[in-house]
Formats: sequence, C-alpha cells, structure tokens
Amino acid sequence: MTSGTRRLVVLPALVAALLSVDAARADSAPASPAPPAQMLGFSEPAAAAERAREATADASISRSELRGWLERLAAHPHHVGSAWGRSNAEWMRDLFASWGYEARIESFDVLFPTPVERSLELLGPTPFVAALDEPALAEDATSGQRDEWLPPYNAYSIDGDVTGELVYVNQGLPADYDELAQRGIDVAGKIVIARYGGSWRGIKPKVAAEKGAIGCILYSDPSGDGYFEGDAYPKGGYRSADAVQRGSVADMPIYSGDPLTPGVGATRDAARLPLDAVRVLTKIPVLPISYGDARPLLEALAGPVAPEAWRGALPLTYHLGPGPARVHLKVKFDWSLKPVHDVIAVLPGTSAAAEWIVRGNHHDAWVHGAMDPTSGMVALLAEAKAIGELARSGWRPARTLVFAAWDGEEPGLIGSTEWAETHGRELREKAVVYVNTDSVARGFLGLSGSHTLERFANQVARDVTDPETGVSVLERSRAVRVARERDADRRKELRERADLELGALGSGSDFTPFLQHLGVASLDFGFGGEEQYGQYHSAYDSIDHYLRFGDPDFAYVETTARTGLRVVLRLSEAEVLPFTLERSAEAIAKYVSEVDGLAKKLRAESEERARLLADRTLELAADPTETFVPPQALDRVPYLELAPLENAAALLTAAAERFETAREAAVARGLDPARRASLDAFLRGYERRLLRDAGLPGRPWYRHQIYAPGQYTGYGVKTLPAIREAIEMRRWDEANAQIVAVASLLDAARAAIEEETAKLDG
Repeated sequence: MTSGTRRLVVLPALVAALLSVDAARADSAPASPAPPAQMLGFSEPAAAAERAREATADASISRSELRGWLERLAAHPHHVGSAWGRSNAEWMRDLFASWGYEARIESFDVLFPTPVERSLELLGPTPFVAALDEPALAEDATSGQRDEWLPPYNAYSIDGDVTGELVYVNQGLPADYDELAQRGIDVAGKIVIARYGGSWRGIKPKVAAEKGAIGCILYSDPSGDGYFEGDAYPKGGYRSADAVQRGSVADMPIYSGDPLTPGVGATRDAARLPLDAVRVLTKIPVLPISYGDARPLLEALAGPVAPEAWRGALPLTYHLGPGPARVHLKVKFDWSLKPVHDVIAVLPGTSAAAEWIVRGNHHDAWVHGAMDPTSGMVALLAEAKAIGELARSGWRPARTLVFAAWDGEEPGLIGSTEWAETHGRELREKAVVYVNTDSVARGFLGLSGSHTLERFANQVARDVTDPETGVSVLERSRAVRVARERDADRRKELRERADLELGALGSGSDFTPFLQHLGVASLDFGFGGEEQYGQYHSAYDSIDHYLRFGDPDFAYVETTARTGLRVVLRLSEAEVLPFTLERSAEAIAKYVSEVDGLAKKLRAESEERARLLADRTLELAADPTETFVPPQALDRVPYLELAPLENAAALLTAAAERFETAREAAVARGLDPARRASLDAFLRGYERRLLRDAGLPGRPWYRHQIYAPGQYTGYGVKTLPAIREAIEMRRWDEANAQIVAVASLLDAARAAIEEETAKLDG
C-alpha cells in the first residue's frame, strides 16, 4: 500500500549553500559517530556467535532466486479473491513447509467490493467520454492480461449515479476548501476533481462530502509522478497518460480491516454489521482516472485561474470552475464477501518459546504488484529460507518466529487486521515485536517504529552494507537526510546525533493492528528513493517495469533480506530484549513540547486573523475585479492546562533513565533465569501500557495514545493524537480532558518502570 519513495534531487545551488554555510562553522562536520561497543541485549560471547550466525545466513541469499520468486508471484494479477492470489498463498505455504516451518493458510471472509459499472462523461461544453482503461503495451509482457485484473476503481466508494458542475479542488484537503471559500466558490451540489498527493486518497472524498459535494474524481497529475519527474513509461519509469492509481478510500483512520467486523476476526461465523451501518464507506461516489482522461475535464473548466501552488504539469491553464463543465459519474459495485488468505509459518522457539517475533509483508496487489508488494515479499521469503537452513544445521531459535504473508492489505490492511483480531489475546500475551516491510527499490534506508526500538534499529543498520557505496546503510541514510536538510543547525544535529531518529508510525501498512490496536512494539523498514516509480497501483507495476526501473539487479532486495535477518535473529536470540525505554520517554517529551507549540501557534493565528479582519487588510489587498470573501474570525485560543502532561513526561524520562542504569548494572552482575524472564515480560508489555481501553475519541479501535493515523492525514501520523487533534479542531474542553487522561497514562507507565527498577536494584 505504501507508495514508493520519491527520488532525492540535490540542486547545485543547494549544494553551494550547504558548503558555504558549513565552511563557516568549524564544528559542523565531525566524523560519523562510532558504533556502539556491544550488541544490545547480548554478552560479548553471545554477540560473536550471533554475528557468525548472521554471516552464515547471508550466504543463503541468492539474487537469482529472489528474481525467480518475484517473477512467479507477479506473473498474473493477484488481488483479493483472485485465483492467482490463492495460488500464490498455497505456493508460499509449501515453500515455508519445505524449509522446516509449521506452515498453514488462515482464511477470512471479508467485504471487498469489485466494480460492475464505471462511467464518466463530460456533457459539455465539448462532450467527452473517459476511457477508464490501461491499454496493453508491447514493452510490457503482462499488460495484456486484462481478463484477469480489476479495472481502475476506488474500493469502498459507495454506488452512485450523479450529474453536476465540476470544480477543481487541488488536492482536496481542508485548507483547499478554505481557499475556495475565499474566492466565493461553494462545492455543494457539485462534483469535485482532485489530484493525488498531499494526503492519503481516502481523505479527499471524505472532505468533499463534508463540504456538500455529490461526487469525487481523483487523478494523478504528471507533476506528481508523470513526465514532469522523468520520461513516461515505457521509455522511462514514470506514469504514462493512461495509467491510473487504484486504491482504497475507506475511512481507515476510524478502523482498519474488514469493514463489517470491526474489532473481531472475520471468521465464517462472526457477527457482521449491515452495510448501512458501516462507518468507513464513503458518503459520495468516487472514481480514479488517468491524467489523459483528466485533461479534457480540466480544459473545460472556466472561472478563476487556480493559485500558482495548485497548478499541475498538464499543458493547460488550470481553472477552478464551477463549470461550465458538467459531468456525469456512475459507479456500481458487487458487494459480496471475498476470501483473503494469510500464510502463517512458525518456527517454534526453545528457551523462550512463549515469546513471539512476528515478521510480515503483504502478498496481495492491485494488479501485478511487482514493486508493491512483491519486492518486499520475496525479501521476507529469503529471510525465512536462510533461517530455516540455520535450523536444519541444528540451531533453533530461542524465541518463536512467526513469518506472515498477509492478504488483503491493499483494500485496508485486512488480512493482518483480521489475524491480529482473531489472535488478539495470544498476541497481547506473547508478541514481542512486529517487523514490517512493503515495497523495496534502489536507494536509502527508511526506518520508523516504536521508539523503544530506536537504538536497536540503528545498531542493525550500522551492521548492513549499502551495495552501491560500500558504507553502512545507516551512514548513507544519514547522508541523504543531511543533504536534504536546509537548516544548518538541524544538519549539525543530524551529523552529531549518535543514532538517527526513528520516524513515528501512522498507517498505510500492516503494522497498524499490531501497534495501534494491540500495543505490540513495531518496526517498519525499507529501501527506496533512486527508482523511477510512477506506476504505483497501476497495471504497469509489472515485472518488466521493476527489472528496468525498480531494483534491476536485486541488490536492495537482497539488502532488505540481510537487514530483516539481523532484526529477526537478534530479537530472537537476545539474552535480554534490546528495548530502550529512555528513547521512548524522550520521544514522548518531544511530542508534549510540540503540542504546547501547536497551541501557541493557533493562538497567534487567531490573534493575527482578528487584526487582519479589523483593519480590513485582506479586503484592501484583494483585486477588486475578482470575488473575495473574507475568512471567518477564529475563536480565541485559551491557555491549556498542560502542566500535568509536562510533569508526567518529565518524570517518565527521569524514571526511564534510572531504569536503563539499573538494568545495565543488573545485567553486568548477572541475571538468573527467573529474573531475566521477568525483565523480558516487563519489556514485552511496556508498549501495552501506552494504550487506553477507551481508545481515541470517536474511534475506539485505535487505542495507542502516542501514535495514530490522523483523521485528516490518513497514513500520516499524529503523535499524542487525542490531544493534538482536539487542539487542531479547537475543541478546548476535550483537549484539557485528554491532557489529564494521557498524563494519567504516563504516570502509570512511570510507576511501572519505577517498580521494575526497584526489582533490578534489589
């Protein structure tokens, strides 16, 4: 589901600016920090044995085998419910079994609408009928398998047949509608057309419906991933005029998984919601189109010229409307249940068999999905095979390893969510970490996850070599962050910080049910940024495209497997779990500071808006020949009672620091098996202490109080989400209530840390 990383472009002027600023700062370019002296969670002898084990496992990874697996899995379309999707699941189950795993398929019956009818026509001024098609290409061998694929559509759009004037709404975000309102444009009763980008696609029809629109058209502008970026496919790798981005538009920030069974596994006998009670479906019909089909629609618009930032790369003047373009949009779907097939492969542990390391990647695709997700899927297979070969040689993992190939990720993280909900009680008791990947391409390491894993993830990245440069993947990731950063102080911090900061997880891939619903510490990683990936969710995300523009020699797929091997093996074999509570507490303290800054920013904005309206600055600055509607005054921002939260965060940080000191001393003295098991149980359960049973306001399925997808950002994370979104939505009573609730949560976590510290000191 996660889209490809954009290419790094470092402009000459930027390079010159960086050099001139850094030359003036003698202390801004220290040597790269030295790696830690000891592997986290391991004694020196155990670390030496672990490195030898990793080297043996590395030798099992074959690029030719990776390519062969990708060509097999992506040979045909394999969406939810497809014959090839089932075949792939059975094939992978048999592979896992041949490597010594206890392998099975777990299936669920889920709501997955498929298109029955799709039509879009411009009624005037110049009639046009959209092709809504992706034609076969001679240069792409699988692009002609049209009878096997699902045509371009947006899953979980409602059925609809609507006609109305067209309005261009840029990316369709709340701020875009504020801009339209100032220009006197109301979308009520209209059909909107929005370009992809700026947020997750499902937010666009959600906001359009809230503003009164009756239909929504989505398109990929060439400024985003088309010829503006580079040559279009098949000459280059970027999106061609006919390529369409499919995708789900379910309101996933409410809950992920099967829309009919929130909170419980979608087994055959599960209670299901009636369709009219499902909260995550769109309120208006939605259809994605290509920029080839979008061009005549946009050319037919009149009205004000779009603001400069709204203009794309089509050869036309971007107008806003409404009209004179009138369009007729019709979509109808088959709303029957379809099966999803998760492949689960288990290698039982020995000394800590009741602790699970879960490693997953999805196997379903919108069409062929060579990049998304098959590149990541085959890396996971390579890891599993290498570990299986270690087991055949006589080694067995300390902790139980669970490898998963998820189905149904694309329409809404369905396979992973239904499995996690079905096995929730067992996962809450046993799961240590969930490790996720998705797409893989040439480029740079990206790391996000629970901040208890930040030091661990950095240490793994120090020990993996980048295949293009010969430095560690951590060093190369640091370099790209420094090169992209324009602020000199921030660049200095990036260079000098011992570890790279782990990104916070929002949504968009299969970590969501584990982290944000069950409270299992999670890590998501991948490579990309140097590929030409303009075919996200199109029929041309194919084997031929990947072999030319993704990772042609499979060097980074291999590197992903090497990285995943180290993550899984070290988590399995660590004598003490390599979690660092101090990093989690530091991240929380940072987020507390951010929400304080957010409140101050909104207060300043309210005061400035009041001044601008009082002295008529905006009216006087507006062009009198154009429509201008002054914005509404913003309500006054009160001073929030943040002290309980700030105090709780500070005390949590202090407690975490004391815990790390006590743990280090206790490990140095030596831990007996019972004390070690007790410490592991505490660390394993720590992330669960950041959940509230009541969940987030209005969306109780999301229970994590530190990380969640935003209600209007989708994939994008909101940290301290209950507090942050209450402030953003100017719900001051709710904000104060959530401050108290989260402060209480942090106080309880701090008390648990102090109790465990006392045990270690004793």
